Order: sequence, then C-alpha cells, then structure tokens
Amino acid sequence: MSEEMGLFEVMYNCRAMRRLDTKEVPEELLIRLIDAANQAPSGSNMQNGRWILVRDPEVKQQLADLNRAGVEAYVGPQAGRAGSLPHQSAEKRERMLNAVLWQMEHMHEIPALIIACMEFGQKVDAVTAARGGGSIWPGIQNLLLAARALGLGAAPTTLALGDPKAVADVLDLPETMAAYCLIPVGYPLGRFGPVTRKPVEEIMRFDRWS
Repeated sequence: MSEEMGLFEVMYNCRAMRRLDTKEVPEELLIRLIDAANQAPSGSNMQNGRWILVRDPEVKQQLADLNRAGVEAYVGPQAGRAGSLPHQSAEKRERMLNAVLWQMEHMHEIPALIIACMEFGQKVDAVTAARGGGSIWPGIQNLLLAARALGLGAAPTTLALGDPKAVADVLDLPETMAAYCLIPVGYPLGRFGPVTRKPVEEIMRFDRWS
C-alpha cells in the first residue's frame, strides 16, 4: 500500500523520523533507496554521488560516537537557539530536540546508516566540497521520499560529520571524496503524518521580493 502513494502525498507527509526500530530492513529495500537517490540530477551530469550503506556494528558505533560529539556541541549553547518560533511552539521544538537526543543514544542500534558522499577526482578542500552540495542534495531528497513511499523512517543529519578527518578514517574515504550527510534508516517507531510548514504566501513573491 505504501508504494501506491502519489508523489505529492509522499512530499506532504514526509516527516523526519528519528526514532527507529531495531528491526532489520531488507537489503533489497536499502538498495532501492540508493537506486532512487542515483536518479537525481547532478551538475554537468557527472553522477559523482557515492553512497555508503553502513550496517557493521563497529562502524555504526564509531559513527554514533561522532554523532554524539556533534549533538552535544549543538545542544550545549541553549541560549543561542530560540525556544519557540512563530511557526513552531516551544512544546514542538522540545519534542524535536528530544527526538534528536533519542537518536543520539540509539544511533548504534539503528539498522542502517547511509552516508551521502561525493567523488571529485582530486584532493578535496573546503572550496571544492562547497561546490559539490548542489549535486548531492537532490539525491538525498530522492532517498528520503523513496523511504517514505516504502514505509521507512529517515531523517538527514550533518551533526556526525563535523570532523571530516575522523569521518574519512571511519569510512576509509580516499582524499578525493567528501561526506555530506548521514541518513539513519529503519522502520519508524512513531506515526507518519502531514508536515507543518509556513504558508506559501509567506515565503513566495512574484518577480521581486518587496
């Protein structure tokens, strides 16, 4: 039934799912996610996206440790982040933070961690890596939508990737590759539902902003 969802139904009901079951996800479904990601466009059609599917417990634990360091740095300066927003109450923001913390504690137990990377064919520096984002994020979004259509939970995070050298060591990345996003994937413990977004008239203008 999940595969019969229409495209717009998937997009409007693709909530970030951070609380995931430990139940194993069939390998064929995980490969389908990567195949969907691979259909996305890339700059000059170079198709340099690379995807690492992590299921090994030791590697997952190392990534979970890196994620913990990133999350703790993120949640530490509480004064730097708004407790509520016009479009999101303090209660909802606290629930979101609690989900991030839950994921931090359980990331090593999540069935699969997918790392979205780019191959550049040359040693990667900060400038080169910055140029690659436009060619990898469309694939990441494809993967997220495919996961929702298949009834899987997923949510992208960059908090685990703050130390590129440590990430490269864990994943045995060559110096020509950079990691952009970590996507935990599994069966959701929560319920899917519609996303809540600002109204389009608030975020769109015709021709000019003012």
